[in-house]
Amino acid sequence: MLPYRFPRPLRIGLYALACLILLALCLLPSPELPDAPGGDRLHHVIAWFTLTVTGYALAPERRFAIPAFALALGAFVEIAQGMAPIGRHAELPDFAADAIGVGLGVLAFVAVRRLAPRWVGAT
Repeated sequence: MLPYRFPRPLRIGLYALACLILLALCLLPSPELPDAPGGDRLHHVIAWFTLTVTGYALAPERRFAIPAFALALGAFVEIAQGMAPIGRHAELPDFAADAIGVGLGVLAFVAVRRLAPRWVGAT
C-alpha cells in the first residue's frame, strides 16, 4: 500500500511525528546534540528536503500546502532558536538552507510525478 493511501488520520499522525522529530532536533540545547559529519547548512537542506518529500509521499494532492508549511516551520524554528535560551541562534543562512531543501523536495516530487505518475496519485 502506498503511503498516500493510508487512512487520513494515520497520514496526519505520521507527518506530525516527522515535524515533532525535526522540531526536537532543532530546538534541543546545542550542547546536547551530537556532532554529525557535514555542516549545519547541509543538515538543514537534508532535513527540510526530507520533510517536504515525506509530506508529498503522504499527501501528494497538497502541492502547495506541503512546501508552504515546510517554509513556515523553518521560519518558526529560526525565530524560536533566536528567542529561546537554548544556546542556539537564529540565522538567515539556516532558513535559506531550509528553503533550498524545500525547493529540492518540490523538484523531486515533480520529477517523480512526471516519470511515474501512478506512484504519486496522478490520474
